Amino acid sequence: MQKSMIIIGAGIAGLSAGCYGQMNGYSTRIFEMHTTPGGVCTSWKRKGYTIDGCMHWLVGSSPANSFYRIWEELGIMQKHTFIDHEEYWSIEGSNGKSLVLYADLGRLESHMKELAPEDSDFIADFTKGLRKLNGFDMPVDKAPELTNIFDKVKMLFMILPYLGLMRKWGKMTVRQFTERFKNPFMREVFLAPVGDMKDFPIFALMMPLAWLSQKTAGYPIGGSLELSKTIEKRYLDLGGKVDYKSPVVKILVEDDKAVGIKLTNGDEHRADIIISAADGHTTIFDMLEGKYVDDKIKGYYDNFSLFPPLLHVAYGVARTFTELPHSVSGFNLFLDEPINIAGKELTRLPLHVYNFDPSLAPKGKTVLKFMINTEWEYWSELYKSRERYKAEKERLAKELLNILDKRYPGLSEQVEMTDVATPMTWVHYTGNWKGSYEGWMEMSLGFGKRMDKTLPGLDSFYMIGQWVEPGGGLPPAAQSGRNVIQIMCKRDKRKFVTTTP
Repeated sequence: MQKSMIIIGAGIAGLSAGCYGQMNGYSTRIFEMHTTPGGVCTSWKRKGYTIDGCMHWLVGSSPANSFYRIWEELGIMQKHTFIDHEEYWSIEGSNGKSLVLYADLGRLESHMKELAPEDSDFIADFTKGLRKLNGFDMPVDKAPELTNIFDKVKMLFMILPYLGLMRKWGKMTVRQFTERFKNPFMREVFLAPVGDMKDFPIFALMMPLAWLSQKTAGYPIGGSLELSKTIEKRYLDLGGKVDYKSPVVKILVEDDKAVGIKLTNGDEHRADIIISAADGHTTIFDMLEGKYVDDKIKGYYDNFSLFPPLLHVAYGVARTFTELPHSVSGFNLFLDEPINIAGKELTRLPLHVYNFDPSLAPKGKTVLKFMINTEWEYWSELYKSRERYKAEKERLAKELLNILDKRYPGLSEQVEMTDVATPMTWVHYTGNWKGSYEGWMEMSLGFGKRMDKTLPGLDSFYMIGQWVEPGGGLPPAAQSGRNVIQIMCKRDKRKFVTTTP
């Protein structure tokens, strides 16, 4: 008899679980609070412009990385065109110079040595590590929960050539990395962009550079929502069903077994298996009323660090910006005069110029966007007064535009669209706890670690997505959905199968 499955949330993890569930003979149905698929992997339109709220690159955009197989199974590679940027990031120093993190590692090494010849040995060591990382790729075929001793031995032999590299760089923080430079400019430009996250692992910078140099972290033309819609179509083509505008308020439990869900409108739906791909805190403490937790789980939510929420301020500009290079993460701008955002004086701002994707703006026009780490408590409190909240958004949009106008004279007169999204926007549309777009920071649990997909004492229930995959990101979300179906197939004595469209 075919087993039924309810999935809460049509983000990447939920859609992935739905696809693989359908591939393996389960009858799945997804309930989503929003009107569109993707969760955080989304975009929105304003006055003919598309503002991308998520993606800068997608790991696995070429066969050089194992995640390519997952994107192929989900229908991404067959439909989307990827572009590989030559620059990862351009970071301005207070002296007027800029460090450009090139995807070409030879070019990056030469550029860094020109900027800091006294650090040539350390720079050579750093880029040597990046080149070594080029060959590093972890298998995605088998859920970690199902690996046996032979799998672990095989993986050990795969990792063995990189153990020295991981020992050297794996636990080094950005702060420790910058302290290795003699050149003050290099210390400034590597440290400044991370803001308060100075203990963030430098490995988190090294891995994207390695992927970019391999040309396996491209940007899909069309952006985040189009990618989410592609996976949604794959799911529907496999026979799945999505109910939009259907927020789940409660997970129904009988005799410590999850048996269904209750929607905000009072409707109840039942299934043999319940998977939550929704916000972790809401799932555990609201939908399940905190009844299935232990000290370990409480510790996660009481003590672990979250990725800070974001403030997005975007402008649609009647200008092409063809003179600016195409860049993954854009430009980290140094400000002569600080700007106050959420009670903090900021002297740096990250600017994204979407001059590489013609689908996001009318011909001859471009979307510019500031994406700024911000404070949840500030915006949560401000939101209590809608008048003050609206006024603050308007102030920031105006002041940030003034900053742009000084850099690009005449720009303010070319602005046709302005949009401000705060952490409260994220909460409203995705339900993410404290507006955190990627959940737990990797360093909270330890690099490469995962959390349990089940809750103590509760049967027929699983959690997937960024709240059980520290570090977040699209590939782990998609893999999380794939893995949970593989786990179920093992439990139900089925052969796990995958297909491509």
